Amino acid sequence: MDAADKSELVKNIDAITLNEVQLVLAEKRTALSTLRTGIAIFAFPLSVLSVLIATSQSYRTSEVLHWLVPLLLLNAGLVILGVYLIVIAIRRIRRYDRRIDEFKRKHGRLAELLD
Repeated sequence: MDAADKSELVKNIDAITLNEVQLVLAEKRTALSTLRTGIAIFAFPLSVLSVLIATSQSYRTSEVLHWLVPLLLLNAGLVILGVYLIVIAIRRIRRYDRRIDEFKRKHGRLAELLD
């Protein structure tokens, strides 16, 4: 293998490595959007409950109980979904950060680009 072949091989490896890093970064962006969605879903029931508490003087709980119970169950489900999305997103973000750190350790030039 002559010097030109080695140079071409290094360029191909660098291109493949950059493509792998770009893929991991794209997956990390997806996980960040999942985190953002989870936070929004988690916050919505809290704002609904805040409105219910603020307007609690306008109604009697016993008269609207048939509306409150399903609403509270729906809010509980949304809180659970929001927490689930947040936990999954945080796990994925940590995993992608570890993979990026591995790439940085293996390829010194990537550390300069990604820091």
